Amino acid sequence: MRKIVAVKHLSIIIPEGHLILDTIVGTMNLFKMANSYSKRIGKYREDLFKIDLVGKSREPITCHKFFDVKPTKTIEEVKNTDLIIISSIVGDIEGALIKNKSIIDWIKMRRIENDAEIASLCRSAFILAETGLLNGKSCATHWEVHQQFESKYSKINLLPDKIISEDNGIYSSGGAYSFLNMIVYLIEKYYGRETAIWCSKMAEIDFDRLDQNQFIIFSGQKDHGDETIRSIQDYIEEQFEEKLSVEAIAAEFALSNRSLIRRFKKATQNTPYEYIQRVRVEVAKKKFESTTSNINEVMYDVGYNDEKAFRKTFKKYTGLSPVQYRKKFNREMAFS
Repeated sequence: MRKIVAVKHLSIIIPEGHLILDTIVGTMNLFKMANSYSKRIGKYREDLFKIDLVGKSREPITCHKFFDVKPTKTIEEVKNTDLIIISSIVGDIEGALIKNKSIIDWIKMRRIENDAEIASLCRSAFILAETGLLNGKSCATHWEVHQQFESKYSKINLLPDKIISEDNGIYSSGGAYSFLNMIVYLIEKYYGRETAIWCSKMAEIDFDRLDQNQFIIFSGQKDHGDETIRSIQDYIEEQFEEKLSVEAIAAEFALSNRSLIRRFKKATQNTPYEYIQRVRVEVAKKKFESTTSNINEVMYDVGYNDEKAFRKTFKKYTGLSPVQYRKKFNREMAFS
């Protein structure tokens, strides 16, 4: 017998500024699919969620200079909602936060007054963070803006490797198309696993993918003002094959070990040792992607002599073993 349930309301937020259109369309389509399938299998008699695209006004917002998105409701018109999903922003984040101040205030009030659950997609974690609702909680966002996010929001526990974070009804997803995993995750919560699996199969979404480590491209956190630390970063990137130690680097740049570690961590969010590891792993990744060198050859090329330590470090930063990574990203190996 089909259940009769109170219809819930989903607000897909259309922020002002530059948007990623796919996070709007993909979210809407997946929830429509879930509504349709749950009725087809007899779970519900009507749509579980009524869906609105919610903006500051009903004026169309242009995405990528070509596509207009027209909100169906304004924030003033939506007084009650159960789930808020914030579409991803791109480009000037600080400018977007200023433009969306009224939306940020509205999100906070809907949490307070409606106990609405809230999910941010990709860089819209910055909009969610501005509400203050993430203070003391965990969060995920695109790996490219991790340093900026950590510097701006010290009260939030950033989970840099996670695709999905959930903390007391507040959700956030990693970068770009990992938003699809977040939406399937939410569909499972509200509609059940059968519907979530069906949606993931129909949309061909990799179900239960949990981390973004394998997609991170480490380019060194150099957007800081410490010139000495930037010089040390360059030194590490040039000498990564050598036997590097904190003591040797500190002596090379006339710093104490303690001062080096403190300043390096403040500037880059990594210790010198972690930075060395990440530089070496990034070089190893490129070799696995573009050459047929075996694991030992790559290991020696990037400055490791201990195979066990190399494998452990590689998996720590990529989420995959060297063999798994090469098979996944090296075209020649994938088809061999």
